[in-house]
Amino acid sequence: MTDFSIGFEASGSDAAQKALAELSAAYASVASSEADVIIALGGDGSMLRTLHGSIDRDVPVFGLNCGSVGFLLNEYRVGDLRERIGDAQEVVIHPLAMNAHTESGANLEAYAFNEVSLLRQAHQSAKLAISVDGVARIPELIADGVMVATPAGSTAYNLSAGGPIIPLDANILALTPISPFRPMRWPGALLNSSSQVRVDVLDAHNRPVSAVADSTEIRHVSSVEIRESTRKARLLFDKDEGFYERVLRLQFGR
Repeated sequence: MTDFSIGFEASGSDAAQKALAELSAAYASVASSEADVIIALGGDGSMLRTLHGSIDRDVPVFGLNCGSVGFLLNEYRVGDLRERIGDAQEVVIHPLAMNAHTESGANLEAYAFNEVSLLRQAHQSAKLAISVDGVARIPELIADGVMVATPAGSTAYNLSAGGPIIPLDANILALTPISPFRPMRWPGALLNSSSQVRVDVLDAHNRPVSAVADSTEIRHVSSVEIRESTRKARLLFDKDEGFYERVLRLQFGR
């Protein structure tokens, strides 16, 4: 299938802007808001921004790596773009919905395709209480923070914090501590994707905490509720280099 319109979204980096010029000269395109397929040019950060920008549209995104890591993107090359898209494997991912309550009384919502993190704002460790589906699981976690990661995000910040790599079709979320002091050896937990996690900030005035959903940061939170959203994003990967294979290779240290 090659009968579809494409639209480009590029980051501001020199590499992405050069790629945009090359692809625009080679392929007819429309505005990304009108495209059947969005081509994201940049790194994983710009890919996440594209997904957030198209979260209310049922449109697939095919990323071309013009950044450093590019785990969510495909190899950049100019030729055979339409054929690659027509043959691509589609992966559907659901973002996390974060509902954050601040000390000032505000109630704010944001979405995260990778992870929702609660992070200390000051020099002192955060003190957090964690509940899952209304059941208190950890009455006091002293740590730099804690995160809930999606399978797609399990290979990002979650992995660097010692969390597990999760296959995309596992219907599991990772609950991972960040530099825990007490309980010192708590490794985190794997939760069903239908679970609802609540984190309450203990001593929020003296030990302030921020909540971050991908790139959206909310400071001075008092509590945060996290659940999987019914919204979705559609990612396209080259048929011979699918996302499932990438995740599997990482689990074997490749």
